[in-house]
Amino acid sequence: MMNVTMLLCDAATEAGGKLYILGGGWSQVAAADTPLNLALAIKLGVPWDKTPGVHSFRLALMNLDGQLVENAEGDGIQAVGQMDVARPDGVKQGTDIDVPIAITFNGLRLAAGGYRWELEIDDEPAARIPFTVFAAPAA
Repeated sequence: MMNVTMLLCDAATEAGGKLYILGGGWSQVAAADTPLNLALAIKLGVPWDKTPGVHSFRLALMNLDGQLVENAEGDGIQAVGQMDVARPDGVKQGTDIDVPIAITFNGLRLAAGGYRWELEIDDEPAARIPFTVFAAPAA
């Protein structure tokens, strides 16, 4: 099993094996029915015995009923990909290998309510992070 840390944030990027995060750690946002930009900062700890190797991931936005949330075009809101995880020289045998991933979603329009991001690694549940969207207060 992989060690996973997943953080919901305003913006995130990966560079040089590190995550750079802006506005991280929220679980409530006042953005119902307005374009929302958000990112997920994910740090995987891939077990030594699962390296070297290629691993797949799927990050999907689900509603609280466990249904995939769709965009205006009817496509599921998700990101899929693969990562080729190597063992760096000089790393002690048995050490987890860090894999940082930053995924950005721009212009999401979500109704008020509860949601969760679900991460699967190699078709197995790995992490989930819930959040709530509510209407912005009247000005």
